Amino acid sequence: MTPERTHKLAEVLKRRQVDITLVLENVFDPHNISAVMRTCDAVGIQEIHILNTKIPRHKKWGARSSSSAAKWLTIHQFEDTATCINKLRKGYGRILTTHLSSDAVSLHTIDLTVPVALVFGNEHSGVSEEIRALADGNFLIPQVGIIQSLNISVACAVTVYEAYRQKELAGHYQRSDLAHPVKQQVQQEWGLTL
Repeated sequence: MTPERTHKLAEVLKRRQVDITLVLENVFDPHNISAVMRTCDAVGIQEIHILNTKIPRHKKWGARSSSSAAKWLTIHQFEDTATCINKLRKGYGRILTTHLSSDAVSLHTIDLTVPVALVFGNEHSGVSEEIRALADGNFLIPQVGIIQSLNISVACAVTVYEAYRQKELAGHYQRSDLAHPVKQQVQQEWGLTL
């Protein structure tokens, strides 16, 4: 690996955010998942959780839509909701779902600088009742149009860029926290010695 490449990877790793993750529940289209991965890489989200309880486990992602982002992310796949939720509870303080409900709050009122897992449901029925019952709350993306939904990759992009904005203002991208276990694992996977 060239010194330039090593430097680039080290700088990316320093800015990776290990206190925020996305959960994609039963998302059918691998191209949607890949588009989400690309956006997560862009804002420095390292971990993504894929929960497939109603569809087969994904074996590959849409290469064009991800631009190989999957190579640089830590992807966890689950077939069991309880196992996924237990893992999330160990690493993230809150679990929030995207769901149009009477108790949903605006994305812009959520503090995304604290450890949080954000759950997005599939293209047809959204987040399942089971996950909503286990979550700590619901949020929605403010909209003024007739159709009150967005494509999942767009909804994820809007949400994680709001997280990026908040975390940037809070100085999260200036702290390197390279001793964090996730970052240490990524450092090994990327072949870095820092």
